[in-house]
Amino acid sequence: MIPIRYNVRSLIVRKATTIATAIGIALVVFVLASALMLAAGIKKTLGAGGRADTAIVLRMGSDGELGSTIEESSVALILAAPGVKADEHGKPLGAAEAVVVAAMSKIGAAGVTNVTIRGVTDDAMTFRPEVHMVAGRPARPGSDEAVVGARLVGHIKGLEVGQTFDLKKNRPVTIVGAFEAAGSAYESEVWVDRELLRQAYNRQGFFSSVRVRLESPTKFEAFRAGVENDKRLGLQALREPTFYENQSEQLAMFIKVMGGIVSVFFAAGAMIGAMITMYAAVASRQREIGTLRALGFSRFGVLTSFVIEAVLLAALGGAVGAAASTAMSFVHFSLMNQASWSEIVFSFDPTPQVLVTALIFGCGMGLIGGILPAVQAARTSPLKAIRG
Repeated sequence: MIPIRYNVRSLIVRKATTIATAIGIALVVFVLASALMLAAGIKKTLGAGGRADTAIVLRMGSDGELGSTIEESSVALILAAPGVKADEHGKPLGAAEAVVVAAMSKIGAAGVTNVTIRGVTDDAMTFRPEVHMVAGRPARPGSDEAVVGARLVGHIKGLEVGQTFDLKKNRPVTIVGAFEAAGSAYESEVWVDRELLRQAYNRQGFFSSVRVRLESPTKFEAFRAGVENDKRLGLQALREPTFYENQSEQLAMFIKVMGGIVSVFFAAGAMIGAMITMYAAVASRQREIGTLRALGFSRFGVLTSFVIEAVLLAALGGAVGAAASTAMSFVHFSLMNQASWSEIVFSFDPTPQVLVTALIFGCGMGLIGGILPAVQAARTSPLKAIRG
């Protein structure tokens, strides 16, 4: 086996070609890692609001809250279903809410986008302990006040603390605070008083969804049976993590596919670059290869050595690309979620799995690009190579 330090020395000696090829591979790895990080960020953002001990009830057949309508008379039956947890006063822990989308103008961009507006009660933050104010104060119940998710601040016009926006025509609402919610999709919503929202959009007597806190995650099946077996209600119950997983699946898959397609085209160029680099290395080191063969190293040993060199070159570029991609974690990216038809601000999530996957992809490019040059090196005749 030819020592690996021989390959390392060769890469150091050929600095220009090594750097050029490594940069090409780094770019591919950067693009792929960024796409995977965005997909992971989408799942994290939409899944962060899901609790194992919480269930969400929607109209049967609805894919999301926006297309769901639940009659107000059904809420009491839902809260009375088996498995619902009660507080110290015996009151069932649940939240019936109304959800709409409103067209608002983006800052620094032309046109408008849809923003989710959620009608909540005064105990919405108690029901969701992960939600906390980071600026201003909570909205007063029954008032024309609202609080905004932190990720919308600075992205949508009129959604700064102290500013106003029209809930409906001639119905201004004042933003009095901003909140964070552990990075969940709630941070891309505006929360207003539930009755104010229902009056503005003429949705009296109906809610979009009902969330309930269960006594334990194991009580979900009993709760679902209690809700879905009553055919008069026409409702379906989902675990909250399952609901958010369904919401994120389509968008995350789209990002992965698009990122994969772009990466494949970039990878083709990078592999050609790696192949050219290794062919040049073989051509310029004929005597070295002949000497190695004359010293007793087998063809397989020479082939393996050149493959290892190509993989080392790709690993160098892959490590640079993966390291550079972690800087994307400071970038926020807004996309239209087709499940809710509203704008959601995501962040790139550089998980270890994403970085390892991108690095392996980079090494794979080096392996594929280095095979043919390595085969040529292994076929070199020792006598002809030494004679030059």
